[in-house]
Amino acid sequence: MKKALLLLLLGAAPLIGIAQQKMSKQIIVQPFKHFNGIEYKILKDKAGPTAKVGDVVEANIIWKVGKNNGKSKDSTVLNSRIMNNGKPVVLPIADPKFTGDIVAGFSKLSVGDSAVIRVLVDTLRKNFGDQPMPPFAKDGDYFIYEVSILSVRNKEEVERENAQAAGRQAQADELLMMEYFTKNRLQPVKSPVGFYYIIQQEGTGDLITSGKTASVNYTGKLLDGTVFDSNVDTKFGHVEPFNVQVGAAAVIPGMDEGLKLMKKGTKATIYVPSGLAYGNASPTEAIPSNSVMIFEMEITDVK
Repeated sequence: MKKALLLLLLGAAPLIGIAQQKMSKQIIVQPFKHFNGIEYKILKDKAGPTAKVGDVVEANIIWKVGKNNGKSKDSTVLNSRIMNNGKPVVLPIADPKFTGDIVAGFSKLSVGDSAVIRVLVDTLRKNFGDQPMPPFAKDGDYFIYEVSILSVRNKEEVERENAQAAGRQAQADELLMMEYFTKNRLQPVKSPVGFYYIIQQEGTGDLITSGKTASVNYTGKLLDGTVFDSNVDTKFGHVEPFNVQVGAAAVIPGMDEGLKLMKKGTKATIYVPSGLAYGNASPTEAIPSNSVMIFEMEITDVK
């Protein structure tokens, strides 16, 4: 349910975060301004350039449902600081997709600003009718977003920072893999894209190419030996061949590229740095962010 509510909050662009609790006391007191179908008021105005399309914002927001009569207490739907473990969320700013898209309010805000943005429930229901609404949100009520802006960076700054971080992580991954190979007396081959592999058994026929479907038996591990998934171990509950359309981004890049080095019948192990796996994301609790991953693979069929 939280994910569905989050989609509703995002609209056409992700907008999650948190503001100071004292804002809710001022919602009715101060007049709202109108802009592109939303209503907004700036509670704390710092000098500086406002966010524009293409920028990336770090923000905190509380999302509430409020009554138009100003007599009922607002109901909190979510608090992004709680949902994001106390951290602000990173929001790429896109063009508003419709009149009433709350992303329009961010064009009025700069670093250090705090504001309240609101839009009628009716407006979002009209544009997101297939998304579940909080049961207490009725037509005529407002969705209210209490926002504080912590940083605004342009696209070039973000890309530069991401590239620098990726470079540092790639170096760290390489060191971890070298230590692992030395400890375990392994001599894998490094692929052109950056993962390592060992072919234990050569297959027959042609190498797998993009567009082909490979049936794969696999076991996925971390460098410390933790097995996070397998389709040959019954404890993971899916003992059946894993069919992968190669070149279709159906799996992580390291595995997708690794399959292109194999044939029907190949048995191999690939060692995938985090940049070719999940990066700083964590798909499950079993896989920490920036994990180097090991896959023991057997190609049972190619079509």
